[in-house]
Amino acid sequence: MKLLLFDIDGTLIDSGGAGVRSLNLAFKKIFSIENAFKEISMAGKTDSQIIKECLQKHGLSANGDFETVIEAYLFNLSREINNDKKHVKPGIYEILNSLSQRENILTGLLTGNIEMGARIKLEPFKLNKFFPAGAFGSDHEDRNQLLPIAVKRFELLSGSKINIHECIVIGDTPRDVECAHIYGAISIGVATGPYSVAELQEAGADYVVKDFSMPFDLLKTFF
Repeated sequence: MKLLLFDIDGTLIDSGGAGVRSLNLAFKKIFSIENAFKEISMAGKTDSQIIKECLQKHGLSANGDFETVIEAYLFNLSREINNDKKHVKPGIYEILNSLSQRENILTGLLTGNIEMGARIKLEPFKLNKFFPAGAFGSDHEDRNQLLPIAVKRFELLSGSKINIHECIVIGDTPRDVECAHIYGAISIGVATGPYSVAELQEAGADYVVKDFSMPFDLLKTFF
């Protein structure tokens, strides 16, 4: 049994800026801070990391304010995701439909999004059905701790043993590459986010594509 784990933002979808807007709105409502996340780098980080960095930047308590921010963020996200700029990345429906028809393949999520936020982002695109489980930013603040969590969940779900070295992590940032390689798993980089093909190759991805507009070329390579 082979497990493929997909990142969300920049890999599966573009939320049209819904995530950043929702975080900024949360900080504006709770702390009266405008554009609180303006200078916070987000690519590849977990939601927990991002929020705690911003709290620290503005001299706020991570312990006392974190859950309040999360609640406001999710409230905003459920509304902000309904925007005209959101879209699915090229070839995503095609590759997921093809993978879903293969009995020896499991597809899940490995994302910095907290689980509820991940589901909110995927719902307008009808993508949740392809991902029965995964590992999320709500499971651990450190993205590098997420792969074993995802493997354990899918072993329980499928009743089959999954070799972590044969897992494939698909994402658009060097952090996606790193979180796979520290366990000897395979990394596929896709240049549909902020990083180019060359940058993902330099980060050490085992295989890099511009996008999934030719999904069956990728399927032939690995399956």
